[in-house]
Amino acid sequence: MVELDEFKYRQAEILQIISDLRIMLVPEQLKAKPNALAAHDHLCSMGRKLKEHLAAEDKGLYPPLLTHEDPKLKSLAWGFISGEKPLRKQFDNYYQEWLKECDFTFTEEFMNETKSIFDLIEARIEREQTVLFPKLEESGLFEAAAG
Repeated sequence: MVELDEFKYRQAEILQIISDLRIMLVPEQLKAKPNALAAHDHLCSMGRKLKEHLAAEDKGLYPPLLTHEDPKLKSLAWGFISGEKPLRKQFDNYYQEWLKECDFTFTEEFMNETKSIFDLIEARIEREQTVLFPKLEESGLFEAAAG
């Protein structure tokens, strides 16, 4: 039986980085090159952690659900898998456009797109926490944190 702790831990890490970045991504802060570099590093870290989180879900979370006899769990898994595709695509496009070249110029367009990406990620994690994880714990396939 798989524990959900690892998924919840990764979510918390991603949400903390986003929270930190929302504070860092202020035009006055970004005028200083060291601040811009730190913000860029945090964005790259968030990207790696998001990709790790989604890959871990694909590997450890969804397969048992997709083969489960309960059609509601199968349907829930397919819904989350389908909902993940647009997030991945948007984030990959964002990464290619804004982070790939290590340009530390934080334009208004970049800031707006970054905040939109943050909103999408936060909404996804909130949905996992309020819809997916409680159903997984209820199913008995996955354990909640002991405690």
